[in-house]
Amino acid sequence: MSNHSLLARSLANVWHPCTQMKQHERLPLVPIARGQGLWLYDFEGRRYFDAISSWWVNLFGHANPRIGNAIRAQLDRLEHVMLAGFTHRPVIELSERLSAMTGGALGHAFYASDGASATEIALKMSAHYWRNSGHPEKSRFLCIEGSYHGETAGALSVTDIALFREAYAPLIKFSTTVPTPDARRGPTPQEAAARAADALHAIVAEEAAQIAAIIIEPLVQCANGMVMYDAEYLRRVRTICDRYKIHMIADEIAVGCGRSGHFFACEHADVLPDFLCLSKGISGGYLPLSLVLSSDEIFEAFYDDDTTRGFLHSHSYTGNPLACTAALATLDIFERDNVLERNRERATQLSEIAEPLRRHPRIEHFRQTGMIWAFDVKTEDPDFARKLFSSGLEHELLLRPIGRTVYWMPPYLFDGDDAAFLVQRTGDALEAVFAAE
Repeated sequence: MSNHSLLARSLANVWHPCTQMKQHERLPLVPIARGQGLWLYDFEGRRYFDAISSWWVNLFGHANPRIGNAIRAQLDRLEHVMLAGFTHRPVIELSERLSAMTGGALGHAFYASDGASATEIALKMSAHYWRNSGHPEKSRFLCIEGSYHGETAGALSVTDIALFREAYAPLIKFSTTVPTPDARRGPTPQEAAARAADALHAIVAEEAAQIAAIIIEPLVQCANGMVMYDAEYLRRVRTICDRYKIHMIADEIAVGCGRSGHFFACEHADVLPDFLCLSKGISGGYLPLSLVLSSDEIFEAFYDDDTTRGFLHSHSYTGNPLACTAALATLDIFERDNVLERNRERATQLSEIAEPLRRHPRIEHFRQTGMIWAFDVKTEDPDFARKLFSSGLEHELLLRPIGRTVYWMPPYLFDGDDAAFLVQRTGDALEAVFAAE
């Protein structure tokens, strides 16, 4: 089977995500035959270094035998059963282990399949909590300037990226947007965080009686061009939420599972949210899975003889045994391979190798948080992202720039040679784009 035949069939039958399909008249799709470790391979044998973990989901490489074997073993036991009225070992064990990772402070995991659904769950839980607690007026949400929390209607209501939101404005109950703590906005990252927290405080002090929660992406606002900020903002948000009795929702869908350097990004500030959303890497990139962890106080507000006070949200594949098994295998790898410590070594090594690229005259704001790197390219070309994506493929790299921001978020298994390859080929791809200007 050739790349060409698969390409034609896909264009004829598949509506691809986050895509203006007409662009594929000049930007061909890339049919992938298989993956192995850091690499994706097409049907003609060309390879591509997966520098973005296939939209930030893959943690331990493609075709990872440990995760694959765990899923295969589970297939012979139980593929799925509805979680309403039933339960099973994988979902129980995963919930127990995740709760233990928060010191038992967050438990009663509620499951779905994708990140946007986790956002919906957390928003609904928060508003319903206040209703059950006798404060139905607390139904508004705060989100950070430039935030992104998913594509469903509720998630879009707390998303501040016009490209995703404006077409659906009539369907959305918009939230209040508060200033971003973007480290580039202050003389120091700490001062930028403090200014944004002061602005948040002023809003909450006036409007707390109507606010249910603030939702944040801890440390990195990924879809907004990998905006990074200081952990002091998280500490200040937690203090404000406690003082004014509003919920803190941590969207760790992209930054959780070790991406930030700790398993949970909120650990950098030594705080816990009221709701913690996970998806993407939690299953190692194998199967759709998302979940929301909440405090006992939240859970107890729904525990009642009255059915209407219960949380009646549901998804058909909630807590799927195969997906939960993939997540358990992922947690096993974290524990047995000392992943977080080894990632700190990898991060230091890649940052050192990337130093010449950091100094390139067309590059600014080179930044890094844990296993996420990003930099901005000085360009006025509105088509820069597409051109670098294409140039990356020509240089055996899967890159997906966000506007003029280039980022790396590779799986957690690269060595020094892989890091050198990534840096060198990124530089080569950039130079090819610059030469064609």
